[in-house]
Amino acid sequence: MKVMKSLKLAVVALAASCMTMAASAQDNTLLGAGSTFVYPLFSKMFSQYTASKVNYQSIGSGGGILQLTNKTVDFGDSDAPLNADQTAKMSAPVLHIPMTSGAVVVTYNIPGVSAALNLTGKDLADIYLGKITSWNAAEIKATNKGVNLPELPIVVIHRSDGSGTSFIFTDYLTKVNPDWAKKVGKASAVNWPAGLGGKGSEGVAGLVKQTPGAIGYVELAYAKQNKMPFANIQNKSGKFITPEIAATTLASNVAIPADTKVSITDTDNPKGYPIASFTWALIYKEQNYNSRSKERATALVKLLWWNIHQGQAFCEPLTYAPLSKAAVKAAEAVLKSATYDGKAIL
Repeated sequence: MKVMKSLKLAVVALAASCMTMAASAQDNTLLGAGSTFVYPLFSKMFSQYTASKVNYQSIGSGGGILQLTNKTVDFGDSDAPLNADQTAKMSAPVLHIPMTSGAVVVTYNIPGVSAALNLTGKDLADIYLGKITSWNAAEIKATNKGVNLPELPIVVIHRSDGSGTSFIFTDYLTKVNPDWAKKVGKASAVNWPAGLGGKGSEGVAGLVKQTPGAIGYVELAYAKQNKMPFANIQNKSGKFITPEIAATTLASNVAIPADTKVSITDTDNPKGYPIASFTWALIYKEQNYNSRSKERATALVKLLWWNIHQGQAFCEPLTYAPLSKAAVKAAEAVLKSATYDGKAIL
């Protein structure tokens, strides 16, 4: 009976969500879905934007990509560029517009330990591979001298849904641990060798907070909002870097290709934080589809233009790194390539 009741509630919730999105489409509210990584920033941005109403659903990058593929939203948002398979499933070319960059932090719940731990990329990958299983393992003690680490089993927490945050995290692990690269690799959803799954950054944060011995990964804003400790991660220069705005900005200050698809994990910058990424708004290059009006297409492009200009003022207060001048210039060029009936919208 409980299962049936839960199923009915899920169906009702899904129907309500669909009705909300349908109503939004009718009243010209712009619809977006995707990344939980950028959700705190988007919530603030869209509450301050006055030219259009925006309904953004924080369902994970994989969900946002699927919604864009099905053309049920005006824009998706992903913390990873579309891969070849995702691109092939799109019915038309898709533009990637960088919105901001942010840090993925490694958070943990170790009773009695309040210090910020130092973790190397290799050790972090070995924890997620199930090779390092206790908090007082020799590898962890070696980088945390003077910290009284308990003999407590490590409980690995990861995302259960298709996630850009997972892509950033596994992209980093792939670069710093050959065993991880060989056995698991990088993707928005991987076959995790160990641990428990939580849905969204909220789910991972919740599991870590309620599970002694847990370790997980979330966006920096989620860790700070929930007052969760997070580790200093060793970068390519051998320095243990605290995930803060300045260190994320240094990681993201790179040459931006014309399509804006660039990985900034494992940065070469000696002061940069190594688990960082851009997040991208995804829209169809040609905006005349599904009987969309030119007005709706124009409203969408103007929203994203505002995001990469005036909207950047909200990044730092919410622990995101504002776009560099190079990233803004690249984003402008991409947005200017959006068309309606083959003619530039901007």
